[in-house]
Amino acid sequence: MNELQSAALVTGGSRGIGKACAITLAKAGYTVLLTYVSRPEEAERTVAEIASAGGNAQAFQLNVGDAEAVSDFFNNEIRGKFSLDVLVNNAGITKDTLLIRMKDEDFDRVLQINLRGSFICLREAAKIMMKQRSGRIINISSVCGQMGNAGQANYCAAKAGLIGLTKSAAKELAGRGITVNAVAPGFIETDMTAVLPEEVKKSYVDSIPLKRLGTPQDIADAVAFLASPAAGYITGQVLAVNGGMYC
Repeated sequence: MNELQSAALVTGGSRGIGKACAITLAKAGYTVLLTYVSRPEEAERTVAEIASAGGNAQAFQLNVGDAEAVSDFFNNEIRGKFSLDVLVNNAGITKDTLLIRMKDEDFDRVLQINLRGSFICLREAAKIMMKQRSGRIINISSVCGQMGNAGQANYCAAKAGLIGLTKSAAKELAGRGITVNAVAPGFIETDMTAVLPEEVKKSYVDSIPLKRLGTPQDIADAVAFLASPAAGYITGQVLAVNGGMYC
């Protein structure tokens, strides 16, 4: 029987932090499976960029909040086709407003994608990794999940929940050789921060001891470390990559 290719699954892997993670893990030798919901052209550009650098990648449209779709994806595209060695739970959305104005459906939708979606992917990945008796699961949380942020009660609740999920899953899966950790980015240069007024971005930078916004590559490097053999004895931890913004 031929040995299965080693794969890393990156949800929300077509742009921003997810794209940087996908490219970095491909450079580390993984076949990268990246998911997206919209903008297929961006996903294909990421796949092409990985291929041009000599790596392997495939893109799949997937709503991580749809449990049936996620189960079908794992059964049809991963199980028996790849050795799933890394899962990066990165897919997420925002629906920001002050909590007294926040609609129930906007609170629920953010938790459905950012927290429940990560749980669903983690659960499906764990089924494969437990049989392999190895694997690395990395959840992308946020500094907002550690210290809160006005206007983001739903997002902060989801990202804080990811930290609890990480620690619980780490205890359950350690006996099968699976590590589960979280990365908590600070303020990162992404599409979301690019549209902020300069004075708002300056206020963010002023609050960061290192006096700069982070980059998606800063987060991808942390993810690559947690996926590497060097992090084999690290599990249940939250790696804060925030330039010194401690809560």
